[in-house]
Amino acid sequence: MTMMTINCVTGTLAPYVPDASMPWNERRIMHLYRRLGFGATPAQIAAGLSQTPSNLVDALIDAAIALPTAPEPEWSDWTIGQYNGDQNLAIEQIFSWRRRWVLDMIGNGPREKLALFWHNHFVTRLESYGCPSWMYQYHKLLQEYAFGNFKDFVKEMGKTPAMLVFLNGVQNTRFSANENYARELYELFTLGRDNGYTQQDIVETAKALTGWNGITQETLCGPITFVPALFDPSSKTIFGRTGNWGYDDVHNILFQERSNQVATYICKKLYQAFVSPEVDENIVTQLAGIFISNDFEIAPVLRALFKSEHFFDDANIGVIVKSPIEAVISFLKEGNFQIQGTNEELDGIIYLASELGQELFNPVDVAGWQGNLTWVNSNTLTGRWQALRFVLYALFQSYPEQLRAFAAGLSNDSNDADYITELIANHFLPNGMQYPEDYERATISFKAEIPNHYFEDGGWSLAWETAPAQTALLLDYLVRRPEFQLM
Repeated sequence: MTMMTINCVTGTLAPYVPDASMPWNERRIMHLYRRLGFGATPAQIAAGLSQTPSNLVDALIDAAIALPTAPEPEWSDWTIGQYNGDQNLAIEQIFSWRRRWVLDMIGNGPREKLALFWHNHFVTRLESYGCPSWMYQYHKLLQEYAFGNFKDFVKEMGKTPAMLVFLNGVQNTRFSANENYARELYELFTLGRDNGYTQQDIVETAKALTGWNGITQETLCGPITFVPALFDPSSKTIFGRTGNWGYDDVHNILFQERSNQVATYICKKLYQAFVSPEVDENIVTQLAGIFISNDFEIAPVLRALFKSEHFFDDANIGVIVKSPIEAVISFLKEGNFQIQGTNEELDGIIYLASELGQELFNPVDVAGWQGNLTWVNSNTLTGRWQALRFVLYALFQSYPEQLRAFAAGLSNDSNDADYITELIANHFLPNGMQYPEDYERATISFKAEIPNHYFEDGGWSLAWETAPAQTALLLDYLVRRPEFQLM
């Protein structure tokens, strides 16, 4: 028996205007930062209170669009010959770029949140293509088009070496057609399964995409160029239109003949990733209209979505399970825990996310990580607790004063243990805790083994040498709450 789920969220795409029933407060500001980034520091939340929701959304998106792509590494165009057989050098370059991306996630939340989304949409697997230069070029494309034009994004993605190798485009010639990329272009990247295309469309599209085969063993990891002699010059019929179509023609025809299907499919994926797994079809239809009317520019769709009263509805807060990388990075971000960014620290974050099923640049398959509830089961949930406890332990060992500073800053240096506990719990849990007893148990964790009379007579304060350990104990309690897994 299949259970039907219904999205009970109210609200439209009209801009959210705060009122008594939907106030602009810390909870909604954190909701925005968690969805359009990896959380916010207490200072960012305080600053957000002085802005309107619309202005804050624009500021975040404008800043993300203005960011340059990550600095080009010296090995960005290296071919296989430049390694002189040193495989360890290639491995270190791959690790260095993963570290670079983690640092960017911590520092450039919105742009990297979208890049991570597109990484899981236009999936390639490093294990399949192996070249650091190709990994860099693929990642640069994710950053460059994160808020850009989707038509151009699709067109450029199909020519990037990582994709040409991963989905066998480099093997697709007039003499031996390979349909892998043509199929996924429609099924996964633009239209959705069985939505407006036929097997014959795939066959004909594969012919039109031939010719991107210019690579040899000697130039491996270098550019893959178009070879006219390997292009199929025959007449092709795609979506009912016949001609000697080539690479650009495929994309032009796709967006002309199937614009509604493309817009609806992409907007539905954006909705599920950034709003709720339970789709409001009316909202998606409106977003699709915005997408089409803006010639498939991504930013206008995101501005409308994140500014809307629908997005800020109570029922949309705390309904998405964080991915492993989101869980770790948001914990650091929201606690304003400033790690030094050493290789050991960054590799630790990458390792923890990988162990929990999210290895950067290696999604599980061409369909990507399925996300949300698939991230948690009896095994991975325990692993998440252990991973975050490991992060906590490392923080306490290396940066204990940051734990004290976080508790003091959030509570204005209060000496009320109940108040401090409530503030910290509500800061990390999107909807707080359900029952008063939950807060009471959390307070017990925070008080640790300190005799209660010190709290009752005001003798205790966050200046005590025990405060960092107490804050760590409270956070240890919170990261094991089911609510902590949500955003």
